[in-house]
Amino acid sequence: MSDRSLRATFAPWLRLLAQRRTRLAIGVLLLIVTVFSAVGLLTLSGWFIAASALAGMALALGMAVAFDVYVPGAGIRFFAVSRTVARYGERLYNHDTVLRLLADLRHRLFTAMARLDDRSLARQRASDWLNRLTADIDTLDGLYLRLLAPPAVALAAIALLAAFLALWVPLVGLAVAALLVPTWAWLTAGQAWLGMASSKRQVAHLQRLRSQAIEHLTGLAELEAYRSREWHRQNFFQREARLSRDQQRLAGVAGLGVALVNLMVGLAMVAALWLAAAAWQQGAISGAVMVMMPIAVLALGEVLALLPAAFTQLGASRGAAERLNEVEEAGQATLSAGHAQLPTGALSVRLREIVLHYPGALAPALQDLDLVVAPGQRLALTGASGAGKSSVAALLTRRMPPSQGEILLGDIPLVEIDEASLRERVAILGQRIDLFQDSLASNLRLAAPKATDAQLWQALAWVELADWAEALPHGLATPVGEGGRALSGGQARRLALARLWLRDPGLVILDEPFAGLDAGTVARLSPRLDAWLTGRSVLFLVHQLDGGAFDPPGINFVQLLPARLV
Repeated sequence: MSDRSLRATFAPWLRLLAQRRTRLAIGVLLLIVTVFSAVGLLTLSGWFIAASALAGMALALGMAVAFDVYVPGAGIRFFAVSRTVARYGERLYNHDTVLRLLADLRHRLFTAMARLDDRSLARQRASDWLNRLTADIDTLDGLYLRLLAPPAVALAAIALLAAFLALWVPLVGLAVAALLVPTWAWLTAGQAWLGMASSKRQVAHLQRLRSQAIEHLTGLAELEAYRSREWHRQNFFQREARLSRDQQRLAGVAGLGVALVNLMVGLAMVAALWLAAAAWQQGAISGAVMVMMPIAVLALGEVLALLPAAFTQLGASRGAAERLNEVEEAGQATLSAGHAQLPTGALSVRLREIVLHYPGALAPALQDLDLVVAPGQRLALTGASGAGKSSVAALLTRRMPPSQGEILLGDIPLVEIDEASLRERVAILGQRIDLFQDSLASNLRLAAPKATDAQLWQALAWVELADWAEALPHGLATPVGEGGRALSGGQARRLALARLWLRDPGLVILDEPFAGLDAGTVARLSPRLDAWLTGRSVLFLVHQLDGGAFDPPGINFVQLLPARLV
């Protein structure tokens, strides 16, 4: 990915920006109006002050002078008001545009991440994924406001001002362009070249520091127990020192750019003054126009001063774009291209010579596994932890691709099945219950978005939660808290069962469905679940046969053994 050209790296995100090209064009126009007003204000003010001084000197010498103060005064007021209004409007409008672009970026990245299978997700820490959703997006959202619009406006301002000055003295316009166009080129390409490596490293250091900070806080007890806290802290401080060195270098590079702006704008002013003075001596221009020219050049310093810091950090934006491109490409690679629809009714399952090897694992999770579930059959996979029960569930729900072998659902290869059809016809209840920080109703409607309130109450009654929910102050609108923290473990498990009841799948995968529930509750819910499973293919994932309360009839048992180390 790092070998890609700069253009290829940013191409996907530039295309995303292009979807709002009208807003971007209006934003650039507002920037141009702001710059035009600032340059016009300083230029006209310089001319007016000089012309007023010359007129006053002439009057003091007894000369007859006609000088109109009203037209230039009105022009100065116009530029002052337009500069203030345009700047306010530009800031308001462009920042609103950036917030919209930020929403677009996050939506696109989250969509790509949602497509990733468990193998792809396991390659990064959770903190790294969070960093991509936050820091990388925040780095890239300034692509328009820092790296696209300002250099375009600055180059246009140089060209227009040089042409304006050339109307009076062509050599002045040529000199300003000759000095400031190469300066503009350095402030964009040169600053980016000097800061590319350090700014890319800075983003990597920041990402790792965030991860290390989270690891240190979450693993504090273990670090204390093994007397490793100081070692971990020293590792953290060493990386922080490397980040500090890169930040100091980038500050120096940005400072060099600012100094170059001041130097070259100053040289352009001196050149404009010298050439304008020569033209004044020859009688080609008035004294007021001679004073106006270097003052007009001075106004460009404000425009060029925006470029050094932005382009010094171009490497950070490039690194963020590269990491986000990796997520997009991984999401596209795991996105199913199949369009086959699963049949109605109970689904058959067939696994042929399945091998599953997690990245970096010493042993395969599954080795030469053959498994058949007939339509309507109930099969229980048993085995110790690590035998591969959860891996089978991940394979059947296409959360993990097999390293080798073939999987068929309803006699259709799994890779050819349409994504929506697969999610509709295959349901899983795992040991981990995922609840969102939303209401009871919203969490239930994850399974059935079009379910009515009456159906939701029926689902809650099916798991004996209706009376509890009716007693809540807000009923179905009651929030469950982050991750379902407002619920007990048993309530969360029953809410997940209610969510399952709202579905109509042909294959149901149950991983310890009554884990965390007391024996009395299991005894009451077990017959209901058994009746609901009638006419569906069922795969139970259990550790062992212990004669528990949930022991529905008609189950065939298959024991999985851990794969040998290879």
